[in-house]
Amino acid sequence: MKYIIKIVLIIVVLLVCVGYYFKNTGDHLTGDKLVGIGILTASFILMPLFIYHRWKNKDVKDYMLTEENLRKMRDYEKNKEKDNL
Repeated sequence: MKYIIKIVLIIVVLLVCVGYYFKNTGDHLTGDKLVGIGILTASFILMPLFIYHRWKNKDVKDYMLTEENLRKMRDYEKNKEKDNL
């Protein structure tokens, strides 16, 4: 999965760079199309792949502020203060 993400990232960067090159050389229509395709690819393909890859084995409850997690944080702070004294 990470290789697919890297390949898509390289494609997006190349599309945007080539698009700006075309815009600077005078072919504004082709340059705008390439930059647009690169941005759309980054938004609708690269970002969802990256988010799925980073969150696929995570438990969402670990990142929510539940009573149990708040209690753990308070206990951690109390123990940290005791260790500093």
